[in-house]
Amino acid sequence: MSDRTGDFLKGLAIGALVGAVLGILYAPKSGKETREELGRKAEEMMAKAKEEYEEALERSRRTYEAAVARLKKIEAAAKEKVGELETKAGEMVEKGKETLEDSKSRLKKAIDAGVEAYKEEKSA
Repeated sequence: MSDRTGDFLKGLAIGALVGAVLGILYAPKSGKETREELGRKAEEMMAKAKEEYEEALERSRRTYEAAVARLKKIEAAAKEKVGELETKAGEMVEKGKETLEDSKSRLKKAIDAGVEAYKEEKSA
């Protein structure tokens, strides 16, 4: 539960308690009746505070579960993208190897042709 929610609940409980006590103290009743009513009001406020706490806890749980579900979706999407990038990187490596081999082959042919031309020129 966030600090603000906790502070709100504390303030609500304290305000309700102070209001109930003041209302009871200024009511024209006997001491016994006043004590009994204070006890009932305290029990009512505790029950209400417990109920509000449980509701806040449930909201927090739902929010947490929604966040976890969203993070799992994001994780799955990220894993998929990583897989795609790995595939593309592998394809690029293969194309690079092919290009390198092709270039090496052309260079070798050019060198061989140059050597052959040199030999022909020298023998002529």
